[in-house]
Amino acid sequence: MNLTISGHHLDVTPALRTYVTSKLDRITRHFDQLVDVKVILTVEKQKEKERRQRAECNIHVKGNDMFAESSHADLYAAVDELVDKLDRQVVRHKDRLQDHHHAAPKRVM
Repeated sequence: MNLTISGHHLDVTPALRTYVTSKLDRITRHFDQLVDVKVILTVEKQKEKERRQRAECNIHVKGNDMFAESSHADLYAAVDELVDKLDRQVVRHKDRLQDHHHAAPKRVM
């Protein structure tokens, strides 16, 4: 898995980097065939303080690309919301992959 964490108008500290990677471990627990993960952390230049911190993520898995974004007043809370959204998308993708296999018909003798 290739993981890229970048910041826009923000320096990505080692503590922030470890927090994001620990949260993304939850996604790899559900689905381990992730090819590429790109996380962008942004501080918007807005006058209001709420919804100023933004986290975006692109995940490339075999056969699909997933995108999610989240905004919050706290960057750590935005990352939490982002991982929740991505987790739901990954679980739904995994269920779709597994639903293609039909149960074997019962043999009646």
